[in-house]
Amino acid sequence: MASINELQKKYEGLADKFEMASVKTVNSDVLMAFDYEYHGSDAEVTIDTDEFTAVCPWTGLPDFGTLTVSYVPNTLCIELKSLKYYLLSYTGVGIVQEHAANKILEDLVKACDPIKMHINLDYRIRGGLHTSVSVNHSS
Repeated sequence: MASINELQKKYEGLADKFEMASVKTVNSDVLMAFDYEYHGSDAEVTIDTDEFTAVCPWTGLPDFGTLTVSYVPNTLCIELKSLKYYLLSYTGVGIVQEHAANKILEDLVKACDPIKMHINLDYRIRGGLHTSVSVNHSS
């Protein structure tokens, strides 16, 4: 059995930071869109995934969340496979939750120029705190 002092020494190494990537590695160039044939319709598209992950920019510890994208297309729709590749590019990126939601909104609006878009990034509880970030765009 380890003594309290021995365990304390082992735990000191857990305060180390993990390697993380810069937000500059997020690859918005992979985002593609296709022509929307029902321009003028107010149909709302909703896409969600519970597999969004990035890391805390201070500790490098992972953050996991559910991302929901809702938008009314103008002339283009987001191509889903490209969106998956885009979201995977956040893995290992050190970014705060509030910035992640805004960057995703910014990149998706640039890719498809929707009439309106709503992003909700709902993170799993960490340290007893729950965070949900919502951002909106309307043209």
